[in-house]
Amino acid sequence: MTLDDLRVFVAVCRAGNLSAVARELECTQSAVSQHVKRLERETGVSLLERRPRGVVPTQAGRVLEEAAADSLAGLDLALRRIGDLVNGDSGSVRVATGGTTVRHFMSEAVVAFRQRYPKVSLEFRTETSGRRCFDALAAGKLDLAWVTIGDPVRGIEQHPVVDLPWVLAVRADDPLADRPRVGTADLTGIRLIRLPRNSTSGARLDVAFAELGIQTDSDTSVADWDTALLLAELGLGRAVIPALPGRQVPGEGPLRLVPLPDLPPLPVGWAVRRWDALTPLARAFADTVARHCVSTSPRQRAR
Repeated sequence: MTLDDLRVFVAVCRAGNLSAVARELECTQSAVSQHVKRLERETGVSLLERRPRGVVPTQAGRVLEEAAADSLAGLDLALRRIGDLVNGDSGSVRVATGGTTVRHFMSEAVVAFRQRYPKVSLEFRTETSGRRCFDALAAGKLDLAWVTIGDPVRGIEQHPVVDLPWVLAVRADDPLADRPRVGTADLTGIRLIRLPRNSTSGARLDVAFAELGIQTDSDTSVADWDTALLLAELGLGRAVIPALPGRQVPGEGPLRLVPLPDLPPLPVGWAVRRWDALTPLARAFADTVARHCVSTSPRQRAR
């Protein structure tokens, strides 16, 4: 068996689909199958069970996947560290973010990190969901991913950095704009610009609404927090979003951000394969972002 066999096998187990891995690797599905078959010949057992909608690892496959994933993570780390030794302080840090993450959470930290490590390459990869961030981490394509902290994910560690309180974004001429706070009763029945249902932040907000008995209407949805703010400022609805670092509450200009203290705060932070296996440069970047983010956040997380 080869390292490529193991890497492809782990990717197939994560994706649950041979064709998806083939597209990711830009090869044929037959080539992906050959990697798996070679492992099955070597081990003498079936490693994948075919299902109508894909594949799942057998019991033996799960044993091999877990061992291979840990070993590959250790090997990748060793190779990265060897590269850092060869290149001095000119290694790289690979980070997955959302569309607006760098602007809201990392701008000052990126400048500070660049000043300290001018030769280090920062590689930012925009992902559309936390699930895709986790998949990229598991595949060894990233060092870090900035995510909304959610349910546990096998093979991934999530480290909260800050808790973001929720605010109601409304135009300055809205009847709720001058309130010092908005309570549960004020939210019931209002029409909201809603966050994506498949996003962790949107799911957490839905759960909080259900637990508090809040029922709202919505005829507009957006892909990110910045778009929700823009539509609220244009008067196309109200939006419940996290209070982002650096933004004033309750707000200035045509937009107002009114605190929603009844809603539990939204935790955000880093996702990694293994925190103790990060390269020194990746750890330095993560720590730099955390320090700057906490210092500008409306609600700091105890560390």
